[in-house]
Amino acid sequence: MFEVLTGTGLAASAGLNAYIPLLILGLLGRYTDLIDLPSGWTWLGNGWVILIMAVLLAVEMVADKVPVVDHINDVVQTVVRPTAGGLAFGAGSSSETVTVSDPGSFFSSHQWVPVVTGVLLALGVHLLKSAARPVINATTAGIGAPVASTAEDATSVVVSLVAIILPVLVLVFLVGLAFFIFWFVRRRSERRREREAARAAGFRV
Repeated sequence: MFEVLTGTGLAASAGLNAYIPLLILGLLGRYTDLIDLPSGWTWLGNGWVILIMAVLLAVEMVADKVPVVDHINDVVQTVVRPTAGGLAFGAGSSSETVTVSDPGSFFSSHQWVPVVTGVLLALGVHLLKSAARPVINATTAGIGAPVASTAEDATSVVVSLVAIILPVLVLVFLVGLAFFIFWFVRRRSERRREREAARAAGFRV
């Protein structure tokens, strides 16, 4: 069960920032004993791979904090983040960590399942992020973009580390995400009704 939570947390983190969970997996696998990457995923700890991901992370962190550019970045990341989520779920759920000692037992017969699961989870979080960002930019005249982006990056780092070190806390993140989705959908519905009411009032005048 812990391996599922580990994979879920890493995939969700990839939906916010594609490179943070993969970079954390690579760094922890290369330099610490907190995670032991399986043979098929040891490339994440390669020095060149870590360097490339660090550069890509720096580029995305800058692009995601600039209004309008962040929208273009989100369009590009529609492919990248789900792919990263699949890789993160696959690597994380099949690794030995401080809480998972026999990760192969859960996905032993269906190795493709964690990758597909990670793709879908990351895609869902990415779509929510992409839908929320234009609203934030519009309501704050663009000022909210760097604040929201920084919060998303910080959340991605924290959830990635928690998923590896204490995966049960991923449940807290999932509950919070569910509340945010509920609030966001309700808020958009209210704003739509307000706009329709304003248009109707203007037409009557």
